[in-house]
Amino acid sequence: MFDIGWSEMLVVGAVALVVIGPKDLPAALRQAGKWMGTVRRMASDFQGQVNQAMREAELDELRREVTDLKSGFNTVSDPVRSAGQEVKSLVEAPAALSAPESAKVEKSRPSPVSDPKPKPKRAPRKKAEPKS
Repeated sequence: MFDIGWSEMLVVGAVALVVIGPKDLPAALRQAGKWMGTVRRMASDFQGQVNQAMREAELDELRREVTDLKSGFNTVSDPVRSAGQEVKSLVEAPAALSAPESAKVEKSRPSPVSDPKPKPKRAPRKKAEPKS
């Protein structure tokens, strides 16, 4: 973050020893450590709040996308439902025909059981004569 090397830290320590004095230096370092801990906690809390706000923004965006997909699915499913109803009505329509009309339709079709052309019969095979 600050790009401070060991040599700079040694210079700062020496100046602090001269300015503060050897008697009060441990208490000053302790206090500086507490301040650094407080600053780090505050930075961590701030970073956590920013991350939480980002997650909530992403969550809201995902909710909008899901809602859009649901509405899109409903518009796609409406034609499918109407097509299904049309097919159902077409399937039910022959059942609604009267009996004489359906009988006429059946008479015009050839019966699958009776075959108009008989199949030719095969001649029996001759047995092979034994060789003598």
